[in-house]
Amino acid sequence: MSLRKPTKALPNMAEADIAIVRIAPESSFKNKAYDALKEAILKMDIYSTPEPVMLDERALSERLGVSRTPIREAIAMLEQDGFVKTVPRRGIMVVRRTKSEIVDMIRAWAALESMAARLITTTARKKDITALRDYFKDFSKDRLPEDHVEEYSRANIAFHQALISLSESPVLVDLTNDLLLHVRGYRQLTIGRKDRTATSLPEHLAMIEALEARDTELAEKRARDHTLGLAAYVEAHGQELFT
Repeated sequence: MSLRKPTKALPNMAEADIAIVRIAPESSFKNKAYDALKEAILKMDIYSTPEPVMLDERALSERLGVSRTPIREAIAMLEQDGFVKTVPRRGIMVVRRTKSEIVDMIRAWAALESMAARLITTTARKKDITALRDYFKDFSKDRLPEDHVEEYSRANIAFHQALISLSESPVLVDLTNDLLLHVRGYRQLTIGRKDRTATSLPEHLAMIEALEARDTELAEKRARDHTLGLAAYVEAHGQELFT
């Protein structure tokens, strides 16, 4: 009679050596607080005044409906990302960049937006490109942007965000999101200056014309030159913008 060796039983779930890290009870709150605070900061107009923008930990806790622990953890993440800075005896300050840093950021945006324009000419649908004109449909020779600065400023920001989005490049969207807070703030500051407002609308429409014509090189150049014009303006007049 043959004897069979007994088979070794497979380890059950309790016996198996599985690398599972225990989930911290408030880890999801931390991430949700981080996302909510970052979104709120990105919507702020932190360059509208020379005074620093301060955040209050207790107020944030009450507004978000969570304890102060995930708020502190979220603030630490935002500080690591460069959005806020903890100032001893003052609190949490939203970080503003120096003029030279802003110029550098705008130049980076110009490179990213020109690439977005290149991609749009090769992939975007005609109706989506034409829809870019809707951002400026309320402005004309009879209704000048400089006479409706706040309204035009909103349309201007929305247009540039739409341009990036229309590229359908998640990487471009992510990269510009990191620059958005600062570049948008300076776009809003400069758009009220008549020498900028007067050229803004024609330049936007010229960009759209090149996109509609699927002229890749021209669209890329007009997008880049338009934003580099902002960089040059900030470099020349940055110190005057708060006066």
